[in-house]
Amino acid sequence: MKKIIPPITPLASLVYSVTQQIPRGRLSTYGAIAQAIGRPRAARAVGQALNRNPYWPVVPCQRVVGSTGQLTGFATGLNKKRQLLQQEGIVIKNNCVTDLARVFYQPHL
Repeated sequence: MKKIIPPITPLASLVYSVTQQIPRGRLSTYGAIAQAIGRPRAARAVGQALNRNPYWPVVPCQRVVGSTGQLTGFATGLNKKRQLLQQEGIVIKNNCVTDLARVFYQPHL
């Protein structure tokens, strides 16, 4: 059966374009993505768009974390997000990335 993709808002389209850039083994934040799309105060809207991401794994929403490195929101749960990130070599302790500065990726539009 063919997967039906819901209509994508202009904001979500920008979010997916920017998130798609994040390379394996690197992370970005909701705020950094909001800044990259020209909406610096839209971090929550970025999170909402990624929660409805119909393009995973092409758009790797698991590579987006909170500004402190905290693992937040993932449609299939934080355990799955942690597992996926650890497979990419990201070190996580207490649901927080231990060295966000080292693995941080600033996407651009």
